Amino acid sequence: MRIALFTETFLPKVDGIVTRLRHTVEHLQRNGDQVLVVAPDGGITEYKGARVYGVSGFPLPLYPELKLALPRPAIGHVLEEFQPDLIHVINPAVLGLGGLYYAKVMQIPLVASYHTHLPQYLKHYGLGMLEGVMWELIKASHNQAQLNLCTSTAMVQELIDHDVERVDLWQRGVDTEMFQPNLASEKMRQHLSQGHPESPILLYVGRVSAEKEIDRIKPVLEAIPNARLAIVGDGPHRQALEKHFAGTPTHFVGYLAGLELASAFASADAFVFPSRTETLGLVLLEAMAAGCPVVAARSGGIPDIVTDGVNGYLFDPTDDQGAIAATKRLLGAQTERETLRQNARAEAERWGWTAATRQLQNYYRAVVYPQSMTPAA
Repeated sequence: MRIALFTETFLPKVDGIVTRLRHTVEHLQRNGDQVLVVAPDGGITEYKGARVYGVSGFPLPLYPELKLALPRPAIGHVLEEFQPDLIHVINPAVLGLGGLYYAKVMQIPLVASYHTHLPQYLKHYGLGMLEGVMWELIKASHNQAQLNLCTSTAMVQELIDHDVERVDLWQRGVDTEMFQPNLASEKMRQHLSQGHPESPILLYVGRVSAEKEIDRIKPVLEAIPNARLAIVGDGPHRQALEKHFAGTPTHFVGYLAGLELASAFASADAFVFPSRTETLGLVLLEAMAAGCPVVAARSGGIPDIVTDGVNGYLFDPTDDQGAIAATKRLLGAQTERETLRQNARAEAERWGWTAATRQLQNYYRAVVYPQSMTPAA
């Protein structure tokens, strides 16, 4: 099958959406499909055998790492040359609207997927009054698709509750070959803790942006004697957070990738994740695959991954003491923590990218050949 993927973000950007797309493209190509990626121009023209067609854009004012790329007629010529059997738009917002348009005018089957909980994000940028308008835009764009995919059961229900039609679940995936507990190292603990490897190390990995609510980790850090915090990643909120955490033992590590990132997960004592805007929380799965116990807000798609007291701890995001109590409990019980590590790894092993991509291919076939197949559950 020939698949044209329209996405608002791709390499060299680093985030959960790009991680999912990287693995999806790689596995689709490996399985014999041909993929064209249409994305904001990042200087990349090919990935794992797939052509990447970059569209020039400009930085988003509130989030300079993201580029807004407007659809243009040249995309139509690229699609005519590629002759896709199906168009898949990821978070149709700006560039993705071009995917909706060309699917309609070229009569190509359309799949859309929802990965970023934009209505929730608005509140963190002082634009909460636009939430209703945002939902109307989401409904208008997604209801043009023959199938809408979400990455957690919570988001499936959220879209259904807001009158988005033909919604189904695209199962989670994680690279269990790269993220492994045996990558824990004293050297990485030295790096994360800035020379205090004996201290309890709290870890955050992800975008450093307002909607991730990283500032809520500060009371947890202050409540645990000798604890140190490592924040891995970067983003527009970093400068504000550096001021917020000034005077605390917090290390802004910046980006890590590959085995270094895997080692960071495996070497930390607790992965603390306060975000309430997650559609899935892919980094949680990566932490769990690496055997790093998770303390996370009971919100969005997170309960799909973390079972409280079994493979991690969940806390009520409205309870200011919840994250503190959960983290203290985790760090205070070594035997229980080891059981959580083992259970977390076992959970992650259920969700390889091969199975997730096979499910997606079944969805694609059901949309392209609706008379002969029904979508996979």
